[in-house]
Amino acid sequence: MLITEENLMSIIIKTFMDHLRHRDAHGRFQFERYTALQAFKFRRVQSLILDLKYVLISKPTEWSDELRQKFLEGFDAFLELLKCMQGMDPITRQVGQHIEMEPEWEAAFTLQMKLTHVISMMQDWCASDEKVLIEAYKKCLTVLMQCHGGYTDGEQPITLSICGHSVETIRYCVSQEKVSIHLPVSRLLAGLHVLLSKSEVAYKFPELLPLSELSPPMLIEHPLRCLVLCAQVHAGMWRRNGFSLVNQIYYYHNVKCRREMFDKDIVMLQTGVSMMDPNHFLMIMLSRFELYQIFSTPDYGKRFSSEITHKDVVQQNNTLIEEMLYLIIMLVGERFSPGVGQVNATDEIKREIIHQLSIKPMAHSELVKSLPEDENKETGMESVIEAVAHFKKPGLTGRGMYELKPECAKEFNLYFYHFSRAEQSKAEEAQRKMKRQNREDTALPPPVLPPFCPLFASLVNILQSDVMLCIMGTILQWAVEHNGYAWSESMLQRVLHLIGMALQEEKQHLENVTEEHVVTFTFTQKISKPGEAPKNSPSILAMLETLQNAPYLEVHKDMIRWILKTFNAVKKMRESSPTSPVTETEGTIMEESSRDKDKAERKRKAEIARLRREKIMAQMSEMQRHFIDENKELFQQTLELDASTSAVLDNSPVVSDMTLTALGPTQTQVPEQRQFVTCILCQEEQEVKVESRAMVLAAFVQRSTVLSKNRSKFIQDPEKYDPLFMHPDLSCGTHTSSCGHIMHAHCWQRYFDSVQAKEQRRQQRLRLHTSYDVENGEFLCPLCECLSNTVIPLLLPPRNIFNNRLNFSDQPNLTQWIRTISQQIKALQFLRKEESTPNNGSTKNSENMDELQLPEGFRPDFHPKNPYSESIKEMLTTFGTATYKVGLKVHPNEEDPRVPIMCWGSCAYTIQSIERILSDEDKPLFGPLPCRLDDCLRSLTRFAAAHWTVASLSVVQGHFCKLFASLVPNDSHEELPCILDIDMFHLLVGLVLAFPALQCQDFSGISLGTGDLHIFHLVTMAHIIQILLTSCTEENGMDQENPTCEEESAVLALYKTLHQYTGSALKEMPSGWHLWRSVRAGVTPFLKCSALFFHYLNGVPSPPDIQVPGTSHFEHLCNYLSLPNNLICLFQENSEIMNSLIESWCHNSEVKRYLEGERDAIRYPRESNKLINLPEDYSSLINQASNFSCPKSGGDKSRAPTLCLVCGSLLCSQSYCCQTELEGEDVGACTAHTYSCGSGVGIFLRVRECQVLFLAGKTKGCFYSPPYLDDYGETDQGLRRGNPLHLCKERFKKIQKLWHQHSVTEEIGHAQEANQTLVGIDWQHL
Repeated sequence: MLITEENLMSIIIKTFMDHLRHRDAHGRFQFERYTALQAFKFRRVQSLILDLKYVLISKPTEWSDELRQKFLEGFDAFLELLKCMQGMDPITRQVGQHIEMEPEWEAAFTLQMKLTHVISMMQDWCASDEKVLIEAYKKCLTVLMQCHGGYTDGEQPITLSICGHSVETIRYCVSQEKVSIHLPVSRLLAGLHVLLSKSEVAYKFPELLPLSELSPPMLIEHPLRCLVLCAQVHAGMWRRNGFSLVNQIYYYHNVKCRREMFDKDIVMLQTGVSMMDPNHFLMIMLSRFELYQIFSTPDYGKRFSSEITHKDVVQQNNTLIEEMLYLIIMLVGERFSPGVGQVNATDEIKREIIHQLSIKPMAHSELVKSLPEDENKETGMESVIEAVAHFKKPGLTGRGMYELKPECAKEFNLYFYHFSRAEQSKAEEAQRKMKRQNREDTALPPPVLPPFCPLFASLVNILQSDVMLCIMGTILQWAVEHNGYAWSESMLQRVLHLIGMALQEEKQHLENVTEEHVVTFTFTQKISKPGEAPKNSPSILAMLETLQNAPYLEVHKDMIRWILKTFNAVKKMRESSPTSPVTETEGTIMEESSRDKDKAERKRKAEIARLRREKIMAQMSEMQRHFIDENKELFQQTLELDASTSAVLDNSPVVSDMTLTALGPTQTQVPEQRQFVTCILCQEEQEVKVESRAMVLAAFVQRSTVLSKNRSKFIQDPEKYDPLFMHPDLSCGTHTSSCGHIMHAHCWQRYFDSVQAKEQRRQQRLRLHTSYDVENGEFLCPLCECLSNTVIPLLLPPRNIFNNRLNFSDQPNLTQWIRTISQQIKALQFLRKEESTPNNGSTKNSENMDELQLPEGFRPDFHPKNPYSESIKEMLTTFGTATYKVGLKVHPNEEDPRVPIMCWGSCAYTIQSIERILSDEDKPLFGPLPCRLDDCLRSLTRFAAAHWTVASLSVVQGHFCKLFASLVPNDSHEELPCILDIDMFHLLVGLVLAFPALQCQDFSGISLGTGDLHIFHLVTMAHIIQILLTSCTEENGMDQENPTCEEESAVLALYKTLHQYTGSALKEMPSGWHLWRSVRAGVTPFLKCSALFFHYLNGVPSPPDIQVPGTSHFEHLCNYLSLPNNLICLFQENSEIMNSLIESWCHNSEVKRYLEGERDAIRYPRESNKLINLPEDYSSLINQASNFSCPKSGGDKSRAPTLCLVCGSLLCSQSYCCQTELEGEDVGACTAHTYSCGSGVGIFLRVRECQVLFLAGKTKGCFYSPPYLDDYGETDQGLRRGNPLHLCKERFKKIQKLWHQHSVTEEIGHAQEANQTLVGIDWQHL
């Protein structure tokens, strides 16, 4: 309506033209330097094009005469616009010196890009009405004539002749004259010409069309110049024209512009060729490519290569010949545009997709980018993709990929015209590789093509024209006499491809021939004929047969064989009448003989290779024998060693036959194995010994809340905080991890010093952070670049070193042992009191000593000698201090009495977190652990057990007394936590590892193992009481009246005792079955952790039963830990002392408060912490975030709402309003939140960007792939594509696993090392 009533099209275009007034002498647009102001003005003018697009967006269904008239008026105006663009920005080749100033090219291409869709829509409008199409075609042709009326431009005419054909043309050199890449009028005419063919107007109304007036040489001239320009740029002839030309050529072929530029130039050439003698066209093309001389003069090539030694010129000519052959392949082979070939639009898009996927499997977004979009931003891919590709879902990383269906590979065309050079070579490599895998020959023959539309049908004759045969023959001749000429393999490859295309064409003609028609395409006959009399050059066929056996053409053998095979097949079809069977058999015989020759050749090569291998093997065995003779003694020793090791191996199964016990007097004795390790820095091997230099593992210690059941707890004053007892809510622990790489302590020290020195130099130059903070002792492992901040010393099992006394007495039972230990503690405390109170005279002192009955064999004045070398002692102190510093966030102080506590705590917490991971993943406790974890746990446990040797003995004894008093009360320790507020595994580790400090002064013969066993039994019983006090007693449907087994009756009896001691405050009695089930479930995690602890402490191998996944290992665990299967037996065996202990535990005021419901307590088993549950559909998160307003700015919407995946809080990230002060520095909401929620480590989801953010401390962070994917298996970071996103549970589990394994900081370190731009981001402001 707007077009008919207001003539809107013409108005918009004229307004647009008025704004672009700068023209040159020929009336073409001329753009000034593209300054910011220019760009701004130009952008404003461009909005007019959008109006034009709006007018054309809906095509008319019915045309009225008025609409036709107004549309054609608008079309006239549009042609005026295109006329001003035809030939704009002309360029001339720079010779001699480089261009001084890059010419302006962006404005012209911006205009071209903006008009691309408008030009396509104009053509769609024309296609919908035959009258309009005919008129538009005539108008367009007229304008083109005006543009190139004097297309000779005064150049002199010349005559070209090859093979008896001659043609008149003009002398024109692209490399010397002006040439332009902008030819919109020619390209519009090409588009309209295709529409004439597609809508069959050309056949219905030939009299209305000016087809006879067309001058094909004029039509092809400018597009041909443009293509020659591209070829010459590729041949390196325009290097001195700078980057502006390179960029223009790039955009000319780019997916955004090619539809109305490059593609239409090919169509225009196809139009011209279909209307003229192909020989004439080829001669004009040779002339434009500046190759006429080479092919028109016999032996020119030989003279040329001998006369000109300038390599560049030879190389340029070779490239030009390759480009010209490529152009011929495109002209004949590109018939997938509806109207050129008999195809529809889906065939075209299918072909594009097939060729993109031939390069490599692609993600949906990559494919969409590589396909042209229409005016509605659609590519049409969805409708056809299923037919040509399989979708492969993504794994934990990567994206969903489309893979080409194998049956589509036959449609692959190596010379597909939209391939860039790099893509072409990748596609060729990929296709050949696939063929090799399928055991096929590696020829890549041209695919079978659809027939041309009648208007373009004569195009195929170019393949059998005399000039074409002359070009092919000449190049093959060069290849046959390969030393005399400058030729290239890719030139030959293109010729072979063209011959293949011609054979396929002839084969199709023969298959589709009808009775009355004669096939005029006789390529096979022409290539069989030898040359004319004077030269008598061999036929193309004969040359191919010669080349088949050329050793320098190994790669092309399969292709030549395929051509000969196809040739024979075509010949057979031609000679289906039995007139001359001789030639056929001759061809077959020739093929057979060549095949036999080939086989014989391969056999001969294989034989030579076999003989060579045998010779090498003989030489090697001779050298071996010689070496053994020379080093007889060494060899003898090795044999003996081998024998001894095999003997050890033979004995090892004996260990597994008996029951393995990890602790106690009956602990399985394992022969000590010597351990040899290699330093990664100096490559020196060393045995781990007590007295040798220290070997260390790179380690990373961090605070952790991964197991926390109470994140709101916060250490108010770290300097005064006492970490001796860990609360069962595990509110904040210290985790140690290691990458498992071993160094000498002194090598590490040297390495760390160099890192520090380098950092000081770097700070003076750059103010950026690195991925590690040297001031905090951080460094990257020298081998794997894993973030580390300390080192753990490698040690032998420490218990074997301390426990070397004779155990000559009978070992006491639990009751006796507790009494003995209590006496020893009393004596120690008495002595400490004596030391602290100054006294006058020694008489009083001696009286007190008499008063104090020292237990038998106890010598409190004895101080054991430290067995370790200075170097190991230093490393024990180093790692202990690092753990203390990180765990409490205080300044390092190796004398602080809390250092040993922090070491024991880190050991316990790390074991607990690994047990959690194994349980969550249903993996067996002693299954195959990754070696870095295994090494880390072993070293950490042994370190924690040895650390007391470098701490003050009295301090460690004091810790032991206090820990022991929490279970066996004594008068001197009053303010101790109640049994409900102690994590029993931390208590166990502390007691076991502090016990040697007391036991070393005990000479009564009680072994260390006995102490371990009694401590373990005592703590286990305390834990069972803990579980019974806090157990949920909901009655189950599976309630059973009478206890059926001894465990149930025993646990009921124990519950009664508890009921009695708590003054009936304990809830009524549930069933025995229920109680035993909750005890068993509650105590299992503790037993698993203990098994890991004692396994690494004492080095007893784990029983094979616990190494298999699946079943419950409760009984096996009990046997390994020397516990009775019925744990309640522990109470029955030691009833006298246990009853008094249980009574003292139950009388604690806190226990009473809990039972009266005034406070909470942790229940067992503790549930694993998980990240929050995310919604399946991402849009619900977006809705949640859109309702979130900044908590500090009075209801304003937050710019970057960010969700904490650990606790589910929504935060206002990356804004000044929510910045807070942390340790004297302003930090963003996320960084502040990591300190309260994750001890400095945080995992967040930035909702508006759909990306996961990892933060660690103030200077470390990285972005991580989100767990939300679209239907094509791709993430959409930044929500740019806008496809619906859904939660991928596997990816979310992966993020959760990173968190559980404490690997977030490590992940950040690796990301920052791989991508230096991450280091420059101010993470603390997020």
